[in-house]
Amino acid sequence: MQSFEFHPTTQVTFGAKALSSLGAITRSFAAEHVLLVTDPGIIEAGHVKIAVKSLEDENIRCSIFRDVEENPTTLHVENGVRFAKNAGTIDLIIALGGGSSMDCAKGINFLLTNGGKMEDYWGHDKASKPMLPSIGIPTTAGTGSEAQSYALISHAETHRKMACGDKKARFHHVILDPALAESIPQDVRAVTAMDAVSHALESYVCTRRNAVSQLYAREAWRLLEANFDSIFESPAPENWGNMLLGAHFSGMAIENSMLGAAHACANPLTAHFGVTHGKAIAVMLPAVIRYNALDPATATLYHELMHTAGLPAEEKGGVSSLLKRVKELVAIAELPSSLRELDVPEEMLAQLAGDAAEQWTGTFNPRPVKATELLEIYKMTYSGIKI
Repeated sequence: MQSFEFHPTTQVTFGAKALSSLGAITRSFAAEHVLLVTDPGIIEAGHVKIAVKSLEDENIRCSIFRDVEENPTTLHVENGVRFAKNAGTIDLIIALGGGSSMDCAKGINFLLTNGGKMEDYWGHDKASKPMLPSIGIPTTAGTGSEAQSYALISHAETHRKMACGDKKARFHHVILDPALAESIPQDVRAVTAMDAVSHALESYVCTRRNAVSQLYAREAWRLLEANFDSIFESPAPENWGNMLLGAHFSGMAIENSMLGAAHACANPLTAHFGVTHGKAIAVMLPAVIRYNALDPATATLYHELMHTAGLPAEEKGGVSSLLKRVKELVAIAELPSSLRELDVPEEMLAQLAGDAAEQWTGTFNPRPVKATELLEIYKMTYSGIKI
């Protein structure tokens, strides 16, 4: 049995209109002045207004940093730190939005409390000083960043994603309000939902899997797979609640294990071609599942997930029903299924494979992957996986 340590330090509030409890939760930290990190779309959706009203009801001053963009870079973090310092003494940080807001808020916390630059925290446990208490409020059912101690920040010049982690960067409290997810635009719900699915599937089979991480990953997959279709049709609040909870459990699974080759392959596509992370995942995940399934032990784990979702049983080693279902989810979300659809030149595959081989997540893939194997996966994906 895999050895592990489990440090559950985040309190979670889940339910309808949970956002209205923000003020009382913030007051419990004795905070007088908070930094709220968000983006223009969340402001336009009206979520920030509700959050600020709840804070005002508790006489808590709120300074809003609203300049977060997709795939936050070191510049976004530096701008947020500058804004926070100009606003005065900050007692607590609130992230309200998707994974980008979560990551940017964590990045700001690193630099505001420990100084230096984001590159100094690339890796894990490199913050020597205490960090500010923080609250994460996801508005997408996707990244699971609110459940993780890592901030994914891209270097502004090289575009390479840096995973900067520290237990002190974890959100102390997380608010999961299904109503916030209802306003997600169709294209955003597609990429975030696919990302959440990949988190469950990759963390369940990665080499750092353990009893706790698999518990979260299995339940995440059950909730996400069963409710995925509905959020593109006529979703009920219950569907959104299940997706939000599933995404959070996926994040918990990652926090207590790791990911794999699908994420290692996706990141260079974002860095070189600006491909949205969820689209890159949608293209790469089926090929990685097929590659991993050649290992009998991993195929057995995939069978467990197939059973969880009620997918057709297969002979030992067969995972076509899982592959078929993942491809169905990609099609339902109207996401691309091949590198050709992403306009990735075939002559770039070798370079992408080389870059993917340097990604940390790939080292935890259940079947070992180096540049040669990753090139095989990219080639398999170029025109799309056939079942």
